[in-house]
Amino acid sequence: MKYIDEYRDAALAKKLAAEIHRITTRPWTIMEVCGGQTHAIVRFGIDELLPAQITLIHGPGCPVCVTPIEIIDKAIAIAARKDVIFTSFGDMLRVPGSSSDLLSVKAKGGDVRIVYSPLDAVKLAAQNPSKEVVFFGVGFETTAPATAMAVYQAKQRGLRNFSMLISHVLVPPAIEAVLSSPQSRIQAFLAAGHVCTVMGYEEYIPLAAKYRVPIVVTGFEPLDILQGVLMCVRQLETGRAKVENQYSRSVRAEGNRPAQEIMTRVFEVIPRKWRGVGEIPRSGLGFREAYGDFDAERRFQLEDQAVNEPADCLSGLVLQGLIKPAACPAFGTRCTPEHPLGATMVSSEGACAAYYRYRRPQPA
Repeated sequence: MKYIDEYRDAALAKKLAAEIHRITTRPWTIMEVCGGQTHAIVRFGIDELLPAQITLIHGPGCPVCVTPIEIIDKAIAIAARKDVIFTSFGDMLRVPGSSSDLLSVKAKGGDVRIVYSPLDAVKLAAQNPSKEVVFFGVGFETTAPATAMAVYQAKQRGLRNFSMLISHVLVPPAIEAVLSSPQSRIQAFLAAGHVCTVMGYEEYIPLAAKYRVPIVVTGFEPLDILQGVLMCVRQLETGRAKVENQYSRSVRAEGNRPAQEIMTRVFEVIPRKWRGVGEIPRSGLGFREAYGDFDAERRFQLEDQAVNEPADCLSGLVLQGLIKPAACPAFGTRCTPEHPLGATMVSSEGACAAYYRYRRPQPA
């Protein structure tokens, strides 16, 4: 398949791995930011091709995983209302809140529907004027433009029965939060290629300079990741700290300007809490006042309340790159994809789910 098979060529992968082995002289720790990259690394055994001196750390790169419990609880409260059609991408339905999930609401009769685009929710609002239609807007900068466009179109069409529960987060502030932590041991980053397709990589340049860390914008196939690691190691070994673009077939320095413009029109930057990490300043998106009528939290008068993670769930440490999933005592026993304690075991991009699927010890 074009743009897939050629980036999974075993012979080329071995060549890239051999070059990484050749130039590596010291231990280096590299964090991949995106959960899609994490799954590729674990699925294809990319980390096992690397020298023992190189450690790959899995970062907070899964938007489903970092959606705080408080937001999930708000989604459940809205979805349980008889006058609401609650719409969401499918990966949010099994993310646990403090005591339930959206799939349980659906099982009890709630009108919870999976959609493939926020524009589908706008269409539902037009078709069901007697119902409140709510879309659960979750994701990094990758999905935010489509969410913004849906709100913009709903306003243009005068749909007063449409609103959104928003939990969009931004990647550069999360990288800075990781780097500024006293516990951080990260020396380089593989940045998420799909985020940079939208936003470009100019925002990363000050981070690389301030913290003296190489940042390489990287794709999601095995050869992408190996080349990204090679570019990081070359910089580390020569004492450089620049932003480089491995994913040049998709990413430009300035990103996608029209996508950025619709985001800026509808949203403003706000502080945002990240599940397992805590509040990060200027790391989220919220509605501008001109679009405040579409804010589901305001419409349904939902109040903020603090909720703690389950005591036996260590997903917060996993999201911060402080432990690998298998180091959690609940991993694979009390916490499984069928009965997850945390979002990192639910999401298709969660590190715990990746390790459960590809690295779980098999019974003898």
